[in-house]
Amino acid sequence: MSTAVGSSAGTRNYAIVTAAYWGFTLTDGALRMLVLLHFFRLGYSPFTLAFLFLLYEAAGVGANLIGGWLAVRFGIARMLAVGLATQIAGFLMLSAMSPDWAAVTSVIWVVMAQGVCGVAKDLTKTASKSAIKLTAGEASGQLFRWVAFFTGSKNAMKGVGFFLGGVLLEVAGFRGALWAMAGGLAVILVAVLLSLPPLMGRAKPSRNAREFLGKSRGVNLLAAARVFLFGARDVWFVVGLPVFLYASGWSFPMVGGFLALWTIGYGVVQAAAPAVVRRSADGLSTEVPAARLWSLLLALLPTALAAALMADVPRPDLVVVVGLGLFGFVFAVNSSVHSYLVLAYAGSEKAAEDVGFYYAANAAGRFGGTLLSGLLYGMGGLAACLAGSALMLLACWALTTALPVVRTTVVR
Repeated sequence: MSTAVGSSAGTRNYAIVTAAYWGFTLTDGALRMLVLLHFFRLGYSPFTLAFLFLLYEAAGVGANLIGGWLAVRFGIARMLAVGLATQIAGFLMLSAMSPDWAAVTSVIWVVMAQGVCGVAKDLTKTASKSAIKLTAGEASGQLFRWVAFFTGSKNAMKGVGFFLGGVLLEVAGFRGALWAMAGGLAVILVAVLLSLPPLMGRAKPSRNAREFLGKSRGVNLLAAARVFLFGARDVWFVVGLPVFLYASGWSFPMVGGFLALWTIGYGVVQAAAPAVVRRSADGLSTEVPAARLWSLLLALLPTALAAALMADVPRPDLVVVVGLGLFGFVFAVNSSVHSYLVLAYAGSEKAAEDVGFYYAANAAGRFGGTLLSGLLYGMGGLAACLAGSALMLLACWALTTALPVVRTTVVR
């Protein structure tokens, strides 16, 4: 009876955390489109657009590291609430920007507000994904399914957010859209505070930096691979692709619509990844080789696309759209397998610290990819961005070849 009750409570908490993160991700995706389209319309250059997102990504490195420790120290539910509240503060700060300000002042203000939102995103993500390890238990089959559904549905919701951002910008304007999203998140914040156990996931945190950074070999290698995996996506996704499509004659709604469809499709594939990747009884013996195979396949796609663009193929925009659609499928499987493996390698008592460390690497990769997206596009267009993506993915594949196929215990 107690096992059934515990399972029921775990499922309930998983559902609440997932729903809360859906709401957060919807506004996070909308924010990206709001900032990108609003400031591109104001005449900002590709590099300046990339610069607007740099602190957003950089802040995530520290937020993930400290967020994992804080989630262990104070409980996952409390850190989820802090993340939601921080996002609301970032929206209100961004909405306070005045059109009368000088360009330099506006850029500095937006970068700072984006930094606040970057902290919010990664505090919320670390708390939410740690909750999955806590609620799913040690059963590898259920853990993989829950991670895949959570990650996939979250990214599908982010794609809807891209579309929502474009709609809100047209209907309510930049400031009105931010106010509307802040109000929606306030409702979610109240629901989280009323429905989740405040001490869920609380444990004894690491006492010093050496103990905190003493991760298993599997977590360390996955974190390094994650840097290159997400850098390889954002190097063309953040600035290169939207500007390329717009320069090819696409309208803002068409650009936002494609990014939304790409992200939704990517999320659907992530959620279905357990049906694509065969699972093993020990949770690693088939999943690790799958990570190696899918990483290598992914590296081939931007290589082919870069070569096609440099060969001046007709209708390069359509070639890129089809090729990146295939990239999205393979990337989604990779991401889902990696998200599962870090929880499989993580210790259960301090899973939040391991997850925070891993997603700090994710933020570092996105930071590097965002910076390179503006730089490489300015140097050689989308072909240069895709070539950079290919090199990063080869590094990701090389790291996955060293992943252990047995769990190692780290005493901390």
